[in-house]
Amino acid sequence: MGRPFCCITALYFLLIFNLTISTEAGIVGVNYGMQGNNLPPPIQVVALLKSRRITRLRLFHPIHDALQALQNSGIEVILGTLNQDLQMLGSDLSFAKNWVNTNVIPYSKTIRFRCLSAGNEVIPGDLAAYVFPAMKNLKAALDAAEVAYNIPVSTCTSTAILGLSYPPSKGEFSKDVISVMRSIAGFLAANGSPLLLNVYPYFAYVNNQQQIPLSYALFESTKVVVRDGGLKYRNLFDAMADAVYSALEKVGGGSVPIVVSETGWPSKDENGGVATIGNARMYNKNLIAHVSGASGTPKRPGNSTESYIFAIFNENLKPPGTEQNFGLFYPNMTDVYPIY
Repeated sequence: MGRPFCCITALYFLLIFNLTISTEAGIVGVNYGMQGNNLPPPIQVVALLKSRRITRLRLFHPIHDALQALQNSGIEVILGTLNQDLQMLGSDLSFAKNWVNTNVIPYSKTIRFRCLSAGNEVIPGDLAAYVFPAMKNLKAALDAAEVAYNIPVSTCTSTAILGLSYPPSKGEFSKDVISVMRSIAGFLAANGSPLLLNVYPYFAYVNNQQQIPLSYALFESTKVVVRDGGLKYRNLFDAMADAVYSALEKVGGGSVPIVVSETGWPSKDENGGVATIGNARMYNKNLIAHVSGASGTPKRPGNSTESYIFAIFNENLKPPGTEQNFGLFYPNMTDVYPIY
């Protein structure tokens, strides 16, 4: 990983998990990964989430068993598309209309869709050019369907979209994505939609341990670690988000809010290191405390950062090591560690 802010994740269901601390200022969520052969069925997962006062959910792509289980649950849903559908979504409006009519309209009276996401982490990459056209066609399809409420359209990116990330005020998109991101930022700004962003201080830290203090990555620093003009940073999470805010500003997207669609810390690594239960618990507890208030980031003070913890379950079909150990719960729905 050439840039420490870059992270690579698989296609996922994402569940926003309230953890009993939802406030008007901020909402904390969790990713619901399905790469396991021992996970409970969606109806049991929805019951678990309701018992923990979940208010929102993100599905990476439509799974109708999950959508059916979510009906009349009171859980709002961010629904994504498969990355492999982006080309057709962007080039064929009838395909986009069929997608909406199949995956959104049948559930729109029993599930409140918070947002549609055109793909996940395909910028930069071969599919990047299809994201903006897909977003436009999904918006047109929603408009044609005349849903009773507004459903924003967005996309999910990683911090690999940045060519420069330090200091945060110098954040800018890389040359190979700036044209795509300028179009996306303009669309998001015009429609009042957020950019979905995956933010992983864990990966940033493990790829640059000589320069990044562990306490800075874990929200544990009591001192200012990075001074960026008048901006003061005590945690890496804010610095990473603000670098993307700076990049958005440079392409006319200064009004676009960021929703952190993935963040987390693994509890186990076959090689040891900082992937421990103690560090995972510390990161997620501190994250919840940080984003549940209204402090925001140094660049966006007073605006809390809606964030989704990765992930709800440990998943045994993911690659061995840290990838199998991001969960808050074991597949039997008991806690890996308490964070509330």
